[in-house]
Amino acid sequence: MSAASTFVVAHLVTTGLGPVYDGVSHLLVSPEDAIAVIALALLAGLNGPAAARTGIFAATTGWLVGGIGGFWSGAAPAHATAAAASFLALGALVAVDRRLPLPVVGVLAASVAVWHGWLNGASIAASGVDALALAGIVAAAFVVMTLTAAFASAQRDGWTRIAVRVAGSWVAAIGLLMLGWSLRRPPL
Repeated sequence: MSAASTFVVAHLVTTGLGPVYDGVSHLLVSPEDAIAVIALALLAGLNGPAAARTGIFAATTGWLVGGIGGFWSGAAPAHATAAAASFLALGALVAVDRRLPLPVVGVLAASVAVWHGWLNGASIAASGVDALALAGIVAAAFVVMTLTAAFASAQRDGWTRIAVRVAGSWVAAIGLLMLGWSLRRPPL
């Protein structure tokens, strides 16, 4: 095998369909990003249609802004603990189903999205992939958030709303497991 014949991409998925579709597929197969998008959408949707709209646009704008910043800086900070903490917090907020003010939903969505966008942008820059992959990630995040938030906001009462809250508890459990994994001590 020749050293010049192989190109390795550590973070982004390469579909061969171009950078935009690479970004779309990245979001759909990257659990750290996909679960964050779903958790944000469930939280926004449980808070009603206005909060769902606010969360969707705050998150996609934040993802784009964070992605551009990460791409320009090219530096990705350590993220395992922060991603775990965001899963834990978002999942817990969905599970308790407490009504949040509209600005709080927007700020939460934007801040989580800026963080994930920054990591995506830095990974795109580090791997040498075309920056259009970020457009694919943001577009896929918009679609997934819109569909998930619409589903969550349609659940008014009864067992269906409880099912959405259970999904939030699973996100929190994933966050707790990720946090434990990221804080583990190395073997002696």
